[in-house]
Amino acid sequence: MGMVLFEMALATAAIYFACEYFTNGVEWLGRRLKLSQTATGTLLAAFGTALPESVVTLSAVAFGSGSAQKDIGVGAAVGGPLALSTIGYGVIAVLAFSGAPRIFRNPIEGGSFQWLLRDQIWFLSLFATGTILGIVRLDGKFLFGILFIAAYAIYVRRELSANCGQHEAADLDALAIRPDDPDPRQFWIWLQLGLSLAVILVASRAFVRELELIGSLMGLAPQVTALLLSPIATEMPETVNSIVWVRQGKVGLALANISGAMMIQATIPAAFGMMFTPWRFEAPIIVAATVALAATAAVCFFIYTRQVAWAASALKADRR
Repeated sequence: MGMVLFEMALATAAIYFACEYFTNGVEWLGRRLKLSQTATGTLLAAFGTALPESVVTLSAVAFGSGSAQKDIGVGAAVGGPLALSTIGYGVIAVLAFSGAPRIFRNPIEGGSFQWLLRDQIWFLSLFATGTILGIVRLDGKFLFGILFIAAYAIYVRRELSANCGQHEAADLDALAIRPDDPDPRQFWIWLQLGLSLAVILVASRAFVRELELIGSLMGLAPQVTALLLSPIATEMPETVNSIVWVRQGKVGLALANISGAMMIQATIPAAFGMMFTPWRFEAPIIVAATVALAATAAVCFFIYTRQVAWAASALKADRR
């Protein structure tokens, strides 16, 4: 057990330092593509960090040799949103509110999160639909998988069109692998992204293996391991990215990364499950999905009430 914990610590350290490089590269790529911070987080960062869980789900449901492995894929598809809606947002909340006077000084960062409310309502609609499909007996779930992929494509198009030409000219740290270059070429940006993402994928997979071993030593069923333990590793890149950005005062990027990853989780892994499995939820998965929906609904409620308070204070200031 001691060696397992040591290897987990090494994998965690590798993920953290690789995420430092990844977030730095993503910000530079967003600037090159003239994307807003919201689109940079919801699309670029989320796509890269959501690869581990998507790969885990696809390999389990499409290439698994038995029903147990396919169940692991279904559990991983639901466990991802569960981890992000609870641990992911929880970490951001703890870090952000501990530094609230500094972090929320900017009214754009700290006041208006209408885009996040819109994204989370979109997530709730898709994830609730996927949960209902997992409970009911219904033929043709394969077609719903195609529709879910189409829904994510529509989301990407909407994000790009909504944020077209809205790039914020924020100060960026120098590209990590080119610290003396004030205007690095795209080759160096893509090289840094590729190398850091490769380390994230390898380290995340190593973390998953160690968690699975711990689950086996604890006598946990494969489905429970996939539902509760594996997402801790596969969602670690998003969480660590958010920690990095919140430490830099970029709460909008941190929230966009979590929100974008949740959108991927609600569509792509779920679509894989609907295409390659009967997509039937057992009781633990139903409970997990319910908790994820409740946690996201709580986030929406908080955003909505904060929006009302922020709008009221802004209106009062205008009247003065």
